Amino acid sequence: MELHNENPFKTRTMANASFKLEKLSDRLEDLSRDQLESIEGIGKSLAANIREIADTCTLAYYKDLLAQTPVGVAEMLELKGIGPKKIRTLWKELDVETIPALLQACEDHKVAALKGFGKKTEESLKQNLLFKMANANKRHYAVALPLATEIIKLLEDSAPKAVVSFTGELRRKLDIIEKVDILVGAEQTSELMQALDESELVIKDEFRSGPFSWRGKFEDGLPLEVVVCPPEKFSRQLWLTTGSTLHLASVISDGRSLAELVDGKMIGSEQEAYEIAGLKYVEPEMREGLFEIPLAKEGKLPKLITEKDLKGILHVHSTYSDGRHSLREMAEYCRELGYEYLGITDHSRSAFYANGLDVERIKEQHEEIDALNTEMAPFRIFKGIESDILSDGSLDYEDEVLASFDFIVASIHGNLSMDIDKATQRLIGAIKNPYTTMLGHPTGRLLLRREGYPIDHRAVIDACAEHGVIIEINSNPWRLDIDWRWVHYAIEKGVALSINPDAHEKDGYEDMYWGICTGRKGGLTAEKTFNALSADDVAAHFDSRKKA
Repeated sequence: MELHNENPFKTRTMANASFKLEKLSDRLEDLSRDQLESIEGIGKSLAANIREIADTCTLAYYKDLLAQTPVGVAEMLELKGIGPKKIRTLWKELDVETIPALLQACEDHKVAALKGFGKKTEESLKQNLLFKMANANKRHYAVALPLATEIIKLLEDSAPKAVVSFTGELRRKLDIIEKVDILVGAEQTSELMQALDESELVIKDEFRSGPFSWRGKFEDGLPLEVVVCPPEKFSRQLWLTTGSTLHLASVISDGRSLAELVDGKMIGSEQEAYEIAGLKYVEPEMREGLFEIPLAKEGKLPKLITEKDLKGILHVHSTYSDGRHSLREMAEYCRELGYEYLGITDHSRSAFYANGLDVERIKEQHEEIDALNTEMAPFRIFKGIESDILSDGSLDYEDEVLASFDFIVASIHGNLSMDIDKATQRLIGAIKNPYTTMLGHPTGRLLLRREGYPIDHRAVIDACAEHGVIIEINSNPWRLDIDWRWVHYAIEKGVALSINPDAHEKDGYEDMYWGICTGRKGGLTAEKTFNALSADDVAAHFDSRKKA
């Protein structure tokens, strides 16, 4: 609506209604038009729109707006750091309707010449465009996995006797997937290839496909490759195609790499490949060639964290700030899932855009937590806050307010344009604060959407080790921050890690799985995972930190 210069009053009404509807726990499609109209901020027109979507799965008004919008201009709305009004200016005044055309306008310095833009905005926009184009057909692991699972089912249904498995990046559970690789062990290929050819899920690349390989892409552009091999060669091919180039090229003995040692040998399982090389079995997630081979040589590979090891959930939001479900609902569902405790961490007051808590509302929340803890025992709710790390590295709230919490997750949410020195010192300033219990999403990244601010990971992790601060693995698939590549270094330094969903609704608890994958890639064990501790042990840790 903003892009098409609609009436500002109508636009604000729609935005405010959207914010209110996100807070509802009711299913909108189950509400009648009269019930919808009774919701504050939802008038007759919006109620009619909602019912139209519920009844027809579309909205004529929205379709009309889309019809007036070039596809490339709609894509520009996904760019960080630039809003609809400026996109409209670029579209109408420079006549740019595609991402490449907008990049060229930046290269030609036409953007900087526009009123309200300037050189700094132009350069920032250019970098965002390059980032978007570089990641065009990549997908989050959380997005790629269900797509690939559908193809696995399709293949298994078409050839029940075949052996089918993910391989490559997907099997290593990388946070970003550039291509879905699937390996099939089968005697015949005709049924498999026909099933793929006829599927509406994927689009075939005729020129790159062959009798034993099907290459193409999903409808959203994510590349797909399915390779068929004889069943007796399946284990060997699975092993070869799972490990990264660095993993397979790791020198084992006599100057020979892992791949060379296994070359030409038939193996009945992946375990045999490592036995031939004199190594302990390496889990697929860890086959990146970074630290796993020396540990495999010494027989010191860790027993990796699993979902069953986790005892509680920390870093969760409720309707007190920007969550969708109430504190009670978040707590009860956490208990239903079998966890012993929940750490509630709504936003602090500086996060005004997220309805951050002022001091009076903190007191109100703490009173509710006390009542719920009495009612729900032995399940326990810990009083936490996600305190903003301010520009100077200090925490939001005065010390006496911070002291009222059981634990503090310190995170950066604003003023993200920092160089490595500024960002690192800002984080370390918060880490040194005696009230900081845990460091939240250290780089502030949103995968495939924006790069995180640059930080000196070693310096930040070293500071956490010195001051006894836990580092979270933020499990939201858009974040997965701290990056898995730094998990092992944190473990070496004795820093505990906490797998946190950063959940803003009950369904957000499911994101714990993606954080577990991140931890496993870095060699994380239950012993090094903070929320694998019992409720009593967590309470003891929080108490000792507060006393100190």
